[in-house]
Amino acid sequence: MKLSLKDALRKRRLVCDGAMGTQLMLAGLEQGNCGEHWNLTHPERVLAIQRRYVEAGTDCLITNTFGGSRLMLKRHGHADELKAINRAAVRIAREAFGEREGYVLGDIGPLGAILEPYGDLSASDAQAALEEQAAALVEAGADAIIIETQTSLEELGIGIAAARKAGAPCVIGSLAYDLSADRTFFVTMMGVFPDKAAQFVEENGGDVIALNCGTGMDMIGAAKVARVYRESCQLPTMVQPNAGLPVLEGGKAVYKQAPAEMAAGVPEVIKAGANIIGSCCGSTPDHTRAIRQVVEEFNRRA
Repeated sequence: MKLSLKDALRKRRLVCDGAMGTQLMLAGLEQGNCGEHWNLTHPERVLAIQRRYVEAGTDCLITNTFGGSRLMLKRHGHADELKAINRAAVRIAREAFGEREGYVLGDIGPLGAILEPYGDLSASDAQAALEEQAAALVEAGADAIIIETQTSLEELGIGIAAARKAGAPCVIGSLAYDLSADRTFFVTMMGVFPDKAAQFVEENGGDVIALNCGTGMDMIGAAKVARVYRESCQLPTMVQPNAGLPVLEGGKAVYKQAPAEMAAGVPEVIKAGANIIGSCCGSTPDHTRAIRQVVEEFNRRA
């Protein structure tokens, strides 16, 4: 019988998958189109991407639902297909594991608007959107809900509450941090520091405190934030840094860190206490494979 994700984290370090957006574009998704809708129109392409991550050794697959809330899907004219899109995403990820034991993390990304009073999105509208998506993912059988790329505690808190209300077996709160101009600290776009984030997620019923993406968030930066997390709360930690620091090419940010170079930083995040190690922008199944090798060696020695 498969252990719950929370129980598995007490026994060993786990590996999570890498970037989905860039992989979808490589598979033919046009810039600006709705990748989440591919769960219905091109499920075989989404499945092929996630199977490559499974073959690379991931323990956790994040569903293709980053923009799967009603507010985000409405922009593409697919709001009425919300339940079908989210349920299909969980099914595809589960199928990608095949006979292998693995954990499906139902992905909830930002709502794409700033909450009142700083923006136009009301707390009640945000709550309704997050509760609806969380319910669809949990009903489809997700092993956990990950509320990721968050920059404000207000939206993150509503997301955690929504996942709890839906009955999620495990709730992960993940924030996106930017490296300060003088390269001495990390903070979110809305001014949230890692120590406050860790305390907030723990106090509001989250099960795992995480980080993903952000400007300047590479594996070494992830280790620094993970260390602060460990010092600030008792929760397991998860890191999904980018494949190095971006360089500008043709006005676009490009991530060029090779898999081996990225994996060289994994011992540092393990030393910092990370329980789940994945990757974000610019990463591929090859990066996951390199991370897996390091984590597997650690698990054998532990």
